[in-house]
Amino acid sequence: MRTLHTRHDLREALAPLRREGRSIGLVPTMGYLHAGHVRLMERARTGNDVVVATVFVNPTQFAAGEDLDTYPRDAEGDARRCREAGVDLLWMPPVDQVYRDGHATTVAVGGVADHLCGRSRPTHFAGVATVVLKLLNLVGPDRAYFGQKDRQQLQVIRALVADLDVPVSIVGVPTVREGDGLALSSRNAYLTPNERREASAISRALRAAVDAWAAGERDPGALRDGLTARLDAIPGARIDYAEIVHPEHMSPLGSAADAAAGALAAVAVHLGRTRLIDNVRLDEPDTPFLSATG
Repeated sequence: MRTLHTRHDLREALAPLRREGRSIGLVPTMGYLHAGHVRLMERARTGNDVVVATVFVNPTQFAAGEDLDTYPRDAEGDARRCREAGVDLLWMPPVDQVYRDGHATTVAVGGVADHLCGRSRPTHFAGVATVVLKLLNLVGPDRAYFGQKDRQQLQVIRALVADLDVPVSIVGVPTVREGDGLALSSRNAYLTPNERREASAISRALRAAVDAWAAGERDPGALRDGLTARLDAIPGARIDYAEIVHPEHMSPLGSAADAAAGALAAVAVHLGRTRLIDNVRLDEPDTPFLSATG
């Protein structure tokens, strides 16, 4: 594995691979890698000749007062995980290699980005879309891999690629969970031991929504109420949102008829200083939903 830090070195490393016609898979990350990221790299490894991973804590997707400065970082550990997962090129750029002096261009994705996290973090997805487009332009991959835990982010990127005719296939990879169901996230490192114990109730609330759907419940209001009640019962939890939404454009469902095409239960919950997000397709839940990382 080669570790690179500049735009020039990345382009120089990729140029001969493109000339040879080798397929390239990209795994963009913000680092502090865990088994969920490794799963993305493994998928990229099986589907491409070359795997490129990026580790970059993107400042433009953090609003003022968010955790940019304290976001967990472990460059040495990240490099080790990438090497073990079979990554060929690891790009770990400083900020000035991604955003030039005077950078003033951003990408705003409408519609899908307006709901859920887009309401409580209104500048977030413009930062995500901008950096992802830059990475796609720099790497020129055939495929790029994103986790379904960040389902809205995945749909924002799919919309970006479709609307701007970016020649890349976006591959969504199912959420990886701890044995008690908690979705893996770099921000889980913020949780105190007590908060970590309580956090497992988030996936149980989603599991209950899956069970209600399987039992025939289709009313989004009833599904939402049940989800909210279970989240409200978590000691110390503050709900940002708990919604039943369309699985592609992320808008809240208003009736049972709206749910005919499928439904996604999506939540964001604060435990202490940690904001946790999770989701599950009610009509097509991950199997098994409570899967251990191994």
